[in-house]
Amino acid sequence: QVQFVESGGGLVQPGGSLNLSCAVSGFFFSSYAMSWYRQAPGKERELVASITSAGDNRNYADSVKGRFTISRDNAKNTVYLQMNSLKPEDTAVYYCKADFRTRSYWGQGTQVTVSS
Repeated sequence: QVQFVESGGGLVQPGGSLNLSCAVSGFFFSSYAMSWYRQAPGKERELVASITSAGDNRNYADSVKGRFTISRDNAKNTVYLQMNSLKPEDTAVYYCKADFRTRSYWGQGTQVTVSS
């Protein structure tokens, strides 16, 4: 049974930081590329960051480059998203996703709100 446990979201002031975690079980985590997506109200879901199964290649959306860092710990079956210098436009539900060939799994999402 595939399970995702996402945590670390919440309310933060502009300029603040949050560290999201996504712990998974039910599949062979270290074989899967992992990604973080986000969806703001009234907008389409967009890719924020991705990391290869071995963690040797990372990609970021232009809007978060230099502020967000994706990482993973294959021993803990967990992927992280460190978010710094947060802006109000980063407000969204953040989802983690696992991909392996044609197979994909989604987490349930965690709310991030950036507001003063």
